[in-house]
Amino acid sequence: MPRHKKPRKCECPFSNMRERIFKPAGVPTTDLDRVVIFQDELEAMRLCDLQGLTQEDAGKKMNISRGTVQRLLSSARKKVVFAITDAKAIFIEPAENIRDDS
Repeated sequence: MPRHKKPRKCECPFSNMRERIFKPAGVPTTDLDRVVIFQDELEAMRLCDLQGLTQEDAGKKMNISRGTVQRLLSSARKKVVFAITDAKAIFIEPAENIRDDS
């Protein structure tokens, strides 16, 4: 049986939205396949790639381990590249156990 997820702190701009979609221009959403990125994956990318924090510092801000940040980054980056190269819609959805302390 898997361990319960620790609560994760998320300050990303989409934290108070139910769902956010990014898609290729000129193609209806109904005609596109979806790639789902969870808020914690987006938050890890925002902290490490946009703000330039180390994985260790990002883990401290999110209240998770560095290894978890690494797994989130790897997953999110693969999803973003897949969506861009294969013209898929990116759906940002809240992950379970996210605390919005912003």
